[in-house]
Amino acid sequence: MNPFLLIGLTRVANESETSRKWTDACLGQWVELLGRGQPTDMVAVRHPRFHSPSRKGVIMHMQKGVVVGAMVLALSVVMFSPPLLFASDHSRAKELIQGTCAQCHRFEGVAESRFKLHAPDLIWAGSKYQRSWLIGWLTGKEAPLYAKGYLWDLTNVPTKHLIITEPEANTLADYFAEHHKDPRVNVGTFDLAKVTKFDVKLGAAAFKAHACLGCHTIEENGKLIGGPQSAALQHAGRRYNADWLYRFGLNPQDFTTHNGEFLADATDAQLRAVIGYLAVQGVDDFKYYEPWTSPEFTNASVDRGKTLYKEYCAQCHGFTGRGDGPAASGIEPKPAVHANIPFDKLPMDYLYNVINHGGPAVGKSPNMPYWGLTIGQQGVADVIAYLKVTFKGVPEMATSPSGGQGSACVQPRKTAKAPSEFLTKTNALPSASATVQAGKELFLRTAQPVACVMCHGEQGDGKGVMGAAFVPPPRNFTCGAMMREIPDGQLFWIIKNGSPGTGMMSFASLPDEQVWQLIHYIRSLAK
Repeated sequence: MNPFLLIGLTRVANESETSRKWTDACLGQWVELLGRGQPTDMVAVRHPRFHSPSRKGVIMHMQKGVVVGAMVLALSVVMFSPPLLFASDHSRAKELIQGTCAQCHRFEGVAESRFKLHAPDLIWAGSKYQRSWLIGWLTGKEAPLYAKGYLWDLTNVPTKHLIITEPEANTLADYFAEHHKDPRVNVGTFDLAKVTKFDVKLGAAAFKAHACLGCHTIEENGKLIGGPQSAALQHAGRRYNADWLYRFGLNPQDFTTHNGEFLADATDAQLRAVIGYLAVQGVDDFKYYEPWTSPEFTNASVDRGKTLYKEYCAQCHGFTGRGDGPAASGIEPKPAVHANIPFDKLPMDYLYNVINHGGPAVGKSPNMPYWGLTIGQQGVADVIAYLKVTFKGVPEMATSPSGGQGSACVQPRKTAKAPSEFLTKTNALPSASATVQAGKELFLRTAQPVACVMCHGEQGDGKGVMGAAFVPPPRNFTCGAMMREIPDGQLFWIIKNGSPGTGMMSFASLPDEQVWQLIHYIRSLAK
């Protein structure tokens, strides 16, 4: 039998609990690698006590017997050491760090390549991790951070972390908080209390646009997506401190070289959105900020809003909100006719987002600018106050009869045709009552960025409170003659991508299943 196993199976009466657990962790890693045919010299390289700059180059040239002998000696020191006696919590923390943690983790130094490390650096642990998560991790209550192990070039399975007692974990957390703070992190730089649902939506898009999904897993619609090569982020909101994440995102290579290059290309607004997105991961009860509850809205002025409307909005929407401003003649789709919209009936989140963040924020035309940077939050609040007081919509819209049936109800359109691969699609869900009911709930209440009812009306006849503002008007889904000519795949594509030249926005964030549910409900409205 290999002498490594012989020494590993030996127990002594005075072995400390921490030493015993560390020995078990080392043996477990060795046995796991041996079972996969890993060479002994590679085991030595992976063992934290035999760290070298190359992790391979030097030790791979050593003789097996020398390596095994060194490992036997190292394990002997651990196993036969007397129980730790601590004069204080800090000395106990130091003993834990020196006797266990430092065998894998670094506690000082500068940014280094992951290929030269055995485990994540803990140099900045006091700033990086939330205390509750850290204690849970140290006591074995958290899932592995790296699905295929930190040393992904050497293994494809997660490494078991040493488990310590809760008092020991609290002692380490206290020590990290006092002695391993990151001086580059400014506390309060990122305010979690100001994260909005829109920030998270923008952050999700930026997370993908900057290739974060290529290495990290995240949860989306109840499923894990992304490359399991680096730290899993589906519970990032419970693990990391937001101020540290923000500083990391400014230049990830300040922390680990050859890392996060694409995130460093993000603008500050995009980075903050990504951090907001990560901050909600795994936090089911996250409380989102609602900007329209801020003091700026409490102190909103209709008179100031009227002046801003004349200076900025009127150039497209006209001085009286008729959509006939000087720029309107050359714009497609045409600017919304504000005079036909009862602004006091619109969802506040939609109204705020389209003015503050611009048309693309709600799936509409990029011709609608993001005014928040130009007029500020007070200006946005003032304009919204003016819109609500000034424009009350078209009263007859709510009571006018539905359009005629037969060919008379067919609306002329220049809608783009979906790609052929979509046109051949048929609804992926059965036409069951539960499916239709789920689609109805989306249509009337829950679809985002705004429920379909706001434009298409409660009856689906195109006479919602926002419908009269658009040229051409919204589709009349009750028109059977028209709906029979539109394939499922065309409807799916339009819902996902919007319809250029019309007021139909993109619902790209809706999961495919929900889009099919909507289509079933829309078809149920046809007469």
